[in-house]
Amino acid sequence: MDVLHERCAGIDISKRDAKVCVRTPSPRRKGTFTQQTTTFGATTNAILDLREHLLGAGVTLVVMEATGDYWKPFYYLLAEELNVILVNARQVKNLPGRKTDVSDAAWLAQLGSHGLVRASFVPPQPVRELRDL
Repeated sequence: MDVLHERCAGIDISKRDAKVCVRTPSPRRKGTFTQQTTTFGATTNAILDLREHLLGAGVTLVVMEATGDYWKPFYYLLAEELNVILVNARQVKNLPGRKTDVSDAAWLAQLGSHGLVRASFVPPQPVRELRDL
């Protein structure tokens, strides 16, 4: 299967934190990839640290999944400098493959690198402000 994004990150967001998997090409073997999974908090400073971590890794696509409104601070802060897509949890769970709580972020990174996920609609800034009213 073709790889569309060699450097991709998957983020599984919960109320307290986010599990982040960065998938990058392996320096040892051509055509293989390494995955590094870390946990970042849900505070503004932690999300800004996450953004710097992703920029430092050269990530070209960030795929995130969350239930409820927990995705909003991550999306808004990361989308300022990165290509971020929010995916529907139901769509990702319907795709075949390993899907457990432990491997959610890695699974999102892998799906994103192959272009197998479709972005959910996130309204532009003016529409979000009207909705908040």
